Amino acid sequence: MINTEIKPFSATAYKEGKFVDITEKDVLGKWSVFFFYPADFTFVCPTELGDLADHYAELQSRGVEVFSVSTDTHFTHKAWHDSSDTIGKINYFMVGDQAGNITNNFNVMREGQGLANRATFLMDPQGVIQAMEITAEGIGREAEDLMRKVKAAQYVASHPGEVCPAKWKEGEATLTPSLDLVGKI
Repeated sequence: MINTEIKPFSATAYKEGKFVDITEKDVLGKWSVFFFYPADFTFVCPTELGDLADHYAELQSRGVEVFSVSTDTHFTHKAWHDSSDTIGKINYFMVGDQAGNITNNFNVMREGQGLANRATFLMDPQGVIQAMEITAEGIGREAEDLMRKVKAAQYVASHPGEVCPAKWKEGEATLTPSLDLVGKI
């Protein structure tokens, strides 16, 4: 999936009190996060989505848009948003994918269940996947780690020839792969 382009889709999302139609064209031209989760009104999902909501302003400041996706409808997303304090703080797109088109495009549909796996995809402004993470049902994701990956991907994109080592944080040293560096790390 890394270095593959987003596939065409159309869906309706709930965002800031409105239903909005979106397509893959809405992703192009900016960095994007597709954040798949199994279902609304569940247990681990609201902890992840709330954590992501707490980092949304920082993501926006970096030119990143967030699309959370489940196979629930946009109506269900609105009901959850209206009934949960944690989900109520979400300002990013909550995409309804009841037909499973987007979930299948990213190959994260649970066979025979109609639910998405926990999966995160970071896409560059050309709609190309630069990072991904998929976890098992009971393993929640952390937005702070996603932020680190966003910063690293944006750094690498704007500094050709440099790479970010493990645990890299913004402002720290990077590496420039070369023959002279082989065996020196």
